[in-house]
Amino acid sequence: MSEHHRFKDELKAIWQLGWPIMVGQLASTGTAFVDAVMAGHVSADDLAAVSIGASVWVMLLVTLIGLTLAASPLIAHAVGANERQRIPGIAQQALYQGLLWGVLALLAARLALPVFDLLNLAPDVAHKAREFLKAIAWALPAFALFRVLYGYSASLNATKPMMVIALIGLAVNVPANYVLIYGHLGFPAMGAIGCGWASAFGIWLTLLLMLAWLHVSPAYRDTFPLRHWQRIDWQQQWQLLKLGLPMGAMFFVEVSAFSGLSLLIAKLGTVAVAAHQIALNMASLMFMIPSGLGTAMTVRVGQALGAGETAYARFIGWTGIRIGLVVAASTMLFMVLGRHWIASWYTQDGAVLAAAGTLVLLAGIFQLADATQVIAAGVLRGYKVTRRPMQIHLAAFWVIGIPGGYLLAFNAGLGAAGFWIALVLALAFAAGALVWLFHKRSKAALAG
Repeated sequence: MSEHHRFKDELKAIWQLGWPIMVGQLASTGTAFVDAVMAGHVSADDLAAVSIGASVWVMLLVTLIGLTLAASPLIAHAVGANERQRIPGIAQQALYQGLLWGVLALLAARLALPVFDLLNLAPDVAHKAREFLKAIAWALPAFALFRVLYGYSASLNATKPMMVIALIGLAVNVPANYVLIYGHLGFPAMGAIGCGWASAFGIWLTLLLMLAWLHVSPAYRDTFPLRHWQRIDWQQQWQLLKLGLPMGAMFFVEVSAFSGLSLLIAKLGTVAVAAHQIALNMASLMFMIPSGLGTAMTVRVGQALGAGETAYARFIGWTGIRIGLVVAASTMLFMVLGRHWIASWYTQDGAVLAAAGTLVLLAGIFQLADATQVIAAGVLRGYKVTRRPMQIHLAAFWVIGIPGGYLLAFNAGLGAAGFWIALVLALAFAAGALVWLFHKRSKAALAG
């Protein structure tokens, strides 16, 4: 088969697997988009409260995504090796671990509540941010369990159900926000706090829908993980930990840079916080497209390696990175050219609009590096390589991103834009290092 035909066939396979994941993740992030837009139309204070409260919430949420990803490459390898009888046990052990991570995340959210009193926020903003986090944190155990089942389903090439479920969750979030933010059907107008309760409700609903679908769909019949429960298998738990802890740390390192910068930006005032939230929210929304591709790459590469096809696994990896660059170029152009229009979706406050236009421009520029690094990390997960990517992210965000952002923002006087310039540099470093690591690891696999 010619290289052109191999590329076309793999492009089709990645697209069939990946597009429902991308749409599903866009829908999941769409909840945060809806929260920001609807809160922003109450007041700048409510938008700032959602931004600051979400900085802690997202840190916990994204760390959970990393911690619960460990089952995906293990299940993908089992699928590729045609050892499907192993899959229910892997999924069950991952569910045990996911529940523990979710409860610990809930406790961490409660322990983080005093941080809002240390940021010199206006008392009303601090109160709303604190109550927003208290409400939405109740969803963390449900989210952790959903993400385990998400990885299980994706590794079986069943991605469309997750897309539909996420779209239902988004559709429910809009009227729930409408009722709780603005006060309808007998509920008080809760503003930013209502966003937290509405989002928590939506996440629990997605878990229940996922559980229901697993029971009725024939796609899971021979690997159904929710019967004949095994005891905790400490050897399997250790294997999951060895993969999951570095991924959780890697995701935490990245999101802590963004969330940490959000907390530092709070010192620049409500306008800067609101503008930063707009840029971050839109960047997070666009990020879900390459992130979905990265999840698809973990499955495709893992299945190829499970089948012993090391050369094809390398080909799949390079194909995914090429696709990601094309997608990122499109999202970059959309954000750069439409930055003022995008900002107007969130607010009509003139000061916030002006500041947000510059930040959305910078967020658009880093799409290329961000897409490359998340897809390369997804490919490496397929190789069960997670420790080195964690170290790369640690260097990128905690050595370049946060210190560089602080210096540019406060010492160089660039304000919030300084943080975003530092993030562009951090992501560019991470992208280059992760692609080089994939090149080395895939060549080593070929050599045997």
